Amino acid sequence: QVQLAESGGGLVQAGGSLRLSCAASGRTFSSYAMGWFRQAPGKEREFVSGISRGGRTYYADSVKGRFTISRDNAKNTVYLQMNNLKPEDTAVYYCAADSGGTRWSVNSRPNDYDYWGQGTQVTVSS
Repeated sequence: QVQLAESGGGLVQAGGSLRLSCAASGRTFSSYAMGWFRQAPGKEREFVSGISRGGRTYYADSVKGRFTISRDNAKNTVYLQMNNLKPEDTAVYYCAADSGGTRWSVNSRPNDYDYWGQGTQVTVSS
């Protein structure tokens, strides 16, 4: 069982930055691929970024070059650094843990993930 808790969301102006953190419970954090998803009102949950067990990173095209995912296995934490934020980035951001896949792969479908956090709101004003 893994429990995830996101933090770091808030209100920021367009062009600004935020850093999201996701702290995981348990001693097996390093055995999970980690993903960040977001869901805007009236829209489906979408993949934003993921990091494999081996540290390979993946990004949605909409955030590539602006967002950076990283993980610190010693702290059981995954981060999402978000720069040059845009109003269309406004959403609830969720982190998720996936026990499947390979050391270097990341799944992009929400149904592939085993555990989810409660989410943190990110609002970008224009």
